[in-house]
Amino acid sequence: MNLTAVMITVDCADPQHLAQWWATALEGEIAQDHGDFVIVRAQPVALGFQRVAEERLGKNRVHIDFAAAPGTGMAEEVERLVALGASVVGEHSVPGLTWTVLQDPVGNEFCVH
Repeated sequence: MNLTAVMITVDCADPQHLAQWWATALEGEIAQDHGDFVIVRAQPVALGFQRVAEERLGKNRVHIDFAAAPGTGMAEEVERLVALGASVVGEHSVPGLTWTVLQDPVGNEFCVH
């Protein structure tokens, strides 16, 4: 394959605010701030936050799944994210996999398993 994922970009109204929240949540850092486009360096892929005028309608069409680090339980990680301002949407399980769906402070969904 000749393609490598390097960044996931999120449309938002306030890129600096949302980028700072994600930098804190992922223990990453603001790598670049271009006003209307902010890049957070986190592992394994960077996150970009770009200002758009229109508000999001409906559910995200794409979301990010995160795995809790070895030695950290999923429940502890969800609790930490909620303390930072995320909200729990639901919990799901299929044989061999359990995950929690959360929303960041502006309503973008993501999962932790």
